[in-house]
Amino acid sequence: MENHTAVTHFLLLGIPQTTGLENVLFVLLLAFYMLTLLGNLLILLALLSSPGLHTPMYFLLGNLSVFDIFFPSVSSPKMMLYLVTRDHRISFQGCATQLFFYHCLGCTECFLYTVMAYDRFVAICHPLRYTAIMSRRVCAGLALGTWLGGCVHASILTFLVFRLLYCSPREVDSFFCDIPVVLRLACADTALVQTVSLTNVGVVSLTCFLLVLTSYTRIVVSILRIRSSEGRRRAFSTCSAHLTSVLLFYGPVMLVYLQPAPNPCLESVVQVLNNIVNPSLNPLIYSLRNKEVKSALRKALPHGVCNCGGQTSCREPS
Repeated sequence: MENHTAVTHFLLLGIPQTTGLENVLFVLLLAFYMLTLLGNLLILLALLSSPGLHTPMYFLLGNLSVFDIFFPSVSSPKMMLYLVTRDHRISFQGCATQLFFYHCLGCTECFLYTVMAYDRFVAICHPLRYTAIMSRRVCAGLALGTWLGGCVHASILTFLVFRLLYCSPREVDSFFCDIPVVLRLACADTALVQTVSLTNVGVVSLTCFLLVLTSYTRIVVSILRIRSSEGRRRAFSTCSAHLTSVLLFYGPVMLVYLQPAPNPCLESVVQVLNNIVNPSLNPLIYSLRNKEVKSALRKALPHGVCNCGGQTSCREPS
């Protein structure tokens, strides 16, 4: 790459309009990052230690927890480092690595939410055939496909972006390397790269969103046909956590890309939400609303951890 560029490193400018708040931002980022790691590791511990949770739905949830550990790790450690050291430099190769993993994991998340929506569709609309349709081989293939699809998607974008010639100025107007802010620094025609990247990202996101929307439309129709209110409530409860995560993922993105005029401050807030805050919320969403996960956590955690708030045992309440 160095043979194709006059730039050996970039300067990450960080979040706009936060000068003087470096220490506060560092504490907040560190808190969210540690909460994300702890929450998702606990989810994985519960899923691995409980044989009753070795089902397709929880297998996909485990993949989501792995994603939520990796995704904030793309940008958070580097951002916390320059908040402490005030060194905003990132190497050319480091910038390319950040962009690759950001889009690899982002695309994987789109695919994973789509597969999880399909899993809920099969469970509610075809309950008698659920075990046959969502077999272990099918689940493993779908999970592997989401990660491989994300890698292919990111490889194409990273190759197109970093084959261009870059020169001064080197300031990246963000706290991490992404396609729009990096392309502004290119000394070559970026029309083709912008067209391919927007088409690629847009097609993937829109297709996944439409598939999720189709699955939930069929799910709602099936649930409304259930005669008992208790049956409808239980059916809705199995989808509520996943639907909440999907809305948290697509909602902020739509705020940015559907606004009539670009707003750098809004874009930065959305990126912080997607990169740092949202991965810390998924463990809370899936554990607080799921009795099976909470029960598995009580059994998996050491006795002393549960011995808080005056409790004397970790047994399930009768």
